[in-house]
Amino acid sequence: MATQKPIKVLHVINSLATGGAERLLGEMVPRLSEAGLQVEVLLLNGAPFPFLEELRTHKNLTIFTVGKHSPYNPIFILKIAPLLNEYDLVHVHLFPSLYWVAIAKMISFSKTKLLYTEHSTTNKRREHPFLIWTDRFIYRRYSKIVTISTEVKLALIKHVKIRGSRYVTIANGVDLQKIQNAVAADSSEFINDKALKIIIQVSRFTPQKDQETLIRAIPFIKKPVKLLLVGQGHMMEEMKALVDSLELNEKVIFLGIRTDVPNLLKMADVAVLSSHYEGQSLSGLEAMASGTPLVASNVPGLSNLVFGAGILFTHKEETDLATKINRLLKDSAYYEQITKSCMERAKKYSIEKMVSNHIKLYNQLWNGKA
Repeated sequence: MATQKPIKVLHVINSLATGGAERLLGEMVPRLSEAGLQVEVLLLNGAPFPFLEELRTHKNLTIFTVGKHSPYNPIFILKIAPLLNEYDLVHVHLFPSLYWVAIAKMISFSKTKLLYTEHSTTNKRREHPFLIWTDRFIYRRYSKIVTISTEVKLALIKHVKIRGSRYVTIANGVDLQKIQNAVAADSSEFINDKALKIIIQVSRFTPQKDQETLIRAIPFIKKPVKLLLVGQGHMMEEMKALVDSLELNEKVIFLGIRTDVPNLLKMADVAVLSSHYEGQSLSGLEAMASGTPLVASNVPGLSNLVFGAGILFTHKEETDLATKINRLLKDSAYYEQITKSCMERAKKYSIEKMVSNHIKLYNQLWNGKA
């Protein structure tokens, strides 16, 4: 009896820079390979970011790079087109990979089925009339659109006007065991006074993440605190200037990219996400899984995830954020309650469940049942 050959899947993404989608791919691809799929990765920008270097440590995993700089060059269409027919499925993440792969399929007349994962509830393209129409055209080139939450699905339906069975919702997942087993980082690296409480935010420095609100909340927090900001991005220098103008240099540390995020989360007293919007925040899930209470802005992509577990504050209201943190740091029973409810909520979002749902979807597409 002939053995069915493994499904050959190509994942395409702009790069493996710091970001939720990038981290998710780095966690998911090795597990898909271990489950018996033949999985390869194509990067438009192959710069040696930490997520890429970590992924390269996995054996029997092929990673292609077609550039080392900006992913916005349309020449990538011509580089992608000849590759498509070598795979059973091509799974795409993020813009502009979303566009380049869809156009490559059209010009190559490839029959390979495309999937796209929508990682966020909104983006700048949705604000421009011309790009609304191009988005609607491009999204229709994909056989399946994976949305990471119901909020993301509903927002995308409203934007692209595609309904029906083309969508499948697969929630993000995190490595719960890895996070829970992580050893807390040594706090003496950041503070020299045990009375100081550590607040942490893990996110890129982009307008979406709104570190500004968190920074402005620091003067209103009653207990002495140290704020750790993990990540990099083009707005970092602007945030450093804000910290300087508010005379908070002694209270805020910019850590840049770190590979020990679970350890830092375990060490921190409070985790914060002050974003304007999210898809389904991996940073939030990791914080809750670590046993660090999460305080997040009441916005799409965070409200459903956090409500009833962590604490929500009014969007862009630094005084409300500080009030929520003050109560946590003052009331030990409340702190313990929020910690437990956060950990319980995180149990619903395992990386194993997420990978299993993707494998199920791949099989359905490969067998013509989706």
